[in-house]
Amino acid sequence: MSTPVNAAALREEVKKKYRDVAIKPHDTYHFHTGRPLASRLGYDVKAVDALPDEAVESFAGVANPFSLRDLKPGERVVDLGSGGGFDCFIAGGKVGPTGHVVGVDMTEEMLAKSRKTAHAMGLSKVAFREGLLEQLPVADGWADVVISNGVINLCADKQQVFSEIRRVLRPGGHLQFADIANGKPVPESAVANIDLWTA
Repeated sequence: MSTPVNAAALREEVKKKYRDVAIKPHDTYHFHTGRPLASRLGYDVKAVDALPDEAVESFAGVANPFSLRDLKPGERVVDLGSGGGFDCFIAGGKVGPTGHVVGVDMTEEMLAKSRKTAHAMGLSKVAFREGLLEQLPVADGWADVVISNGVINLCADKQQVFSEIRRVLRPGGHLQFADIANGKPVPESAVANIDLWTA
């Protein structure tokens, strides 16, 4: 099955946009970011307030995947499109010292930021791996929970993304994702316009 846009070109546009969010988190974007966004989306205020600015400032999600089901201590979590690591840091607090969190992202600047922040916070059970959602660098059946926050919509081949989610989830595992969806038909010319995918 062919994708509606060139997947490699779309990835480059997404990288360009989120590279800026990593490097210049306080600039103005066409989407909200940081602590005000986390508050608006209903994240636990105490958990967010406990995080250093570096862990929150590049957050650019669309909802709160933890509102669907709270994570349990000891669970293994994969975050698809982990960005600056905000949801991974929240997840790390929920799964505790016996749990593990793996964030997967393709943007070098976001990975550098999230890794540096995790190290500064002493979070040895939270790791960040470079990778694509269509080819997750995670073993079969490793995850108890897969989360994502506003990233699956940025992938051209969603069927492959969901195949990978199924592969890495253990039987009976949970998928908790928040995303942007369109309930109306989209003209073919708009679907083929990469600029609209990232706008």
